Amino acid sequence: MLNNSTKQQPIIVNEKRKGFRVAAIQMASGPSVSANLEEAARLIEDAASQKAKLIVLPEYFCIMGMRDTDKLTVREQPGDGQIQKFLSDTAKRLGVWLVGGSVPLASPETDKVYNSCLVYADNGEQVARYDKIHLFGLQLGNEYYAEEKTIKAGSQVVTVDSPFGRIGLSICYDLRFPELFRMMNKVDIILAPAAFTAITGKAHWEVLVRARAVENMAYVIAPGQGGYHVSGRETNGDSMIVDPWGVVMERLPRGSGAVVATIDPEYQTSLRANLPALDHRILQYC
Repeated sequence: MLNNSTKQQPIIVNEKRKGFRVAAIQMASGPSVSANLEEAARLIEDAASQKAKLIVLPEYFCIMGMRDTDKLTVREQPGDGQIQKFLSDTAKRLGVWLVGGSVPLASPETDKVYNSCLVYADNGEQVARYDKIHLFGLQLGNEYYAEEKTIKAGSQVVTVDSPFGRIGLSICYDLRFPELFRMMNKVDIILAPAAFTAITGKAHWEVLVRARAVENMAYVIAPGQGGYHVSGRETNGDSMIVDPWGVVMERLPRGSGAVVATIDPEYQTSLRANLPALDHRILQYC
């Protein structure tokens, strides 16, 4: 595993940080939507009390069922349902931008849902939706996952302009596909809510998150599911916030909690001016 315990910054930039606070929420969600929303509310309020203005929940924050098909039973129509109402009401009540890492939304196929990342502004309005494009599949020892059996893949790359800069949306397995993030063009912040497995997470989570930050010179907010779930599944955790130089600013290895850090747009602008790699691209198409 990469050793990233130091918080040292490049010498080309003043280490004194300004900017705004953001949070990555880590959970170990279970099969009860109401219980998960109650836990999410507690953690969101904790992050808001630390002055976080952009708060991101992990993938499947609202349900980690006993079976993959459990999410089909709690699917919601776009714009309607207790999960979306919770996100909208909480964002408005706390005056924060709130991101539901993923919510199961109805698809045209009755046996599948969209795995959708939903962004709510501080007035409670939904301002962006991203349907997960890359669907996870794994056969490794006793572990087997096939998201395509219950999830319909999205097809649109999504970014959203916000008071915090231009934000690019992704979910979990998307991290393995750097071309997705290149198609976003220049984004200031990348969101990567996840539910990485313990095995793949230990091997690849940190290096993937930091690589996406470095190559896009963007901040990455990467909240994850972290711990043992009622179903017997174990997720990696290690939620983190990474700066455009690839430095892990804050992280939470295990358990539920809020990872809070300060994003400094001036620092990012300075890095991009001193190392204009994004302007040096030659191969524009995959």
